[in-house]
Amino acid sequence: MLLSIRNLTMFSTGILETLYMTLVSTAISYVIGLPIGITLALTDKIGIHPKSFFNKTLGAIVNIFRSIPFLILLVMVMPITRAIVGTTLGSTAVIVPLVISAIPFIARMTESSIKEVDFGVIEAAQSMGASTIQIVWKVMLPEALPSLISGATIVVTTILGYSAMSGIVGGGGLGNIAVTYGYNRNEQDIMMIAVILLVVIVQMLQEVGMRLSRWKNKKTL
Repeated sequence: MLLSIRNLTMFSTGILETLYMTLVSTAISYVIGLPIGITLALTDKIGIHPKSFFNKTLGAIVNIFRSIPFLILLVMVMPITRAIVGTTLGSTAVIVPLVISAIPFIARMTESSIKEVDFGVIEAAQSMGASTIQIVWKVMLPEALPSLISGATIVVTTILGYSAMSGIVGGGGLGNIAVTYGYNRNEQDIMMIAVILLVVIVQMLQEVGMRLSRWKNKKTL
């Protein structure tokens, strides 16, 4: 029976695991990716601390990791995942490749958002003797916040999509349910419900992100 206690429990667990993988991976990725993106913006040729060689080197590393398809990366980093988590299966194990894949994406989106900040505002802060850290925290990030929130919405939904892909290798969550039951056991109704739940979660996350971005944008006007 489709709506049996077993299936309801399975889908409930799948939703929680999907949200766990997505939100934890996003949080860890931003802790690492945000500073990288800020550094790329600061050291760009039009940044406040231009360092051409360093910027190009860091940018090349970011681009290399961005170019690796997630499923290939998922397999490539299995030894790292096993070393950190102790296993390559389950929702916690998938967080490792999710973070590695999201960091360069976040770095580029952060860089783009920072570059959108009016340089006149930055020059005004410099003329008042503000340090680089003060400019970053009190000028760049607040001014770029609406764009950063919009970018974060895209990042979250992208990571959620990647987490669903991880079901192919036993990553847990709704993706794993779709693969295990919908594909391997040919239970199309189970697959359809898993897909619908993924779509609903994506739409909810997008709506929350867009509302936050619009609210912050109104506050800065």
